[in-house]
Amino acid sequence: MTRVKRGYTARRRRKKIRLFASTFIGAHSRLTRTTTQQRMRALVSSHRDRSRKKRDFRRLWITRINAVTRKDRVFYSYSKFIKNLYKRQLLLNRKILAQIALSNKNCFDMISYKIINKKENTNQIKE
Repeated sequence: MTRVKRGYTARRRRKKIRLFASTFIGAHSRLTRTTTQQRMRALVSSHRDRSRKKRDFRRLWITRINAVTRKDRVFYSYSKFIKNLYKRQLLLNRKILAQIALSNKNCFDMISYKIINKKENTNQIKE
């Protein structure tokens, strides 16, 4: 059996790892073993933080909606707002509600007014 020289294959593998870690600082971008470890760590972090980002944005939207709903009304909270939203079957997700609350306060007030006073409007129409 002939001798196999692995220089090209190993070099190509290491070069690919070094390209990934080229922006890392110090030995993390130069030494093969630490580069490999840092690459694995970076991939684990990116995988974990993809789902974490969704969670964080949802928390941000909820906080923004809660702040706007409590601003003018003393006894009105986010949970009551969402409950009434579902009860009235207005299908707006939290992302859109947060954007409306920030950019167009009047529109958000119209939505909340419609939610609160829907019962009164339906009673007037029946009479």
